[in-house]
Amino acid sequence: MYFPNTERNTISEDIIIEKAKPEDAEELLHILKIIGGETDNLTFGSEGLSATLKEEQIYLASLIDSVSSAMFVARKNGRIVGNAHFTGMTRTRLKHRGTLGISVLRSEWGQGIGHSLMEAVIDFAKNTAHVEIISLEVKSDNVRAIELYKKFGFEKTGHFKGFLKINGEYADFELMNLYL
Repeated sequence: MYFPNTERNTISEDIIIEKAKPEDAEELLHILKIIGGETDNLTFGSEGLSATLKEEQIYLASLIDSVSSAMFVARKNGRIVGNAHFTGMTRTRLKHRGTLGISVLRSEWGQGIGHSLMEAVIDFAKNTAHVEIISLEVKSDNVRAIELYKKFGFEKTGHFKGFLKINGEYADFELMNLYL
């Protein structure tokens, strides 16, 4: 489990979950391009995020002391192999909510990295951001991810037909919430 009062948490001999730092920006942007090219489960493909290196550095720096949002990276033997982010809402009527996203290199699937990243995000959301509901969207045919979310108590709250358009085809998504 991730504990918010520590900088990093060792999951196994070679896997560490820690908060992302501005100096992680270049590697993170590179890894997200790889992950985006490995799956159609994300809102981006092999083009990765649209952020420049400087923009990503600024974004990660803005999260360092944030009590409403956080980015975590999973490192295996020092190399980033996955990430998860939590974005807490800041408007008064929305402060009880936040969203999460998670991605892991395909070569690292099934090793508990996604599970450990989920623990970090949920712990942060509950104990630092103090939200009551975490929401996410997941591609309807992404059975592995849906099962992971269900293990953590997420419940389906809706179905969004045509959430993404990939290569001219609509992709449906499930909307899920975790009530803390």
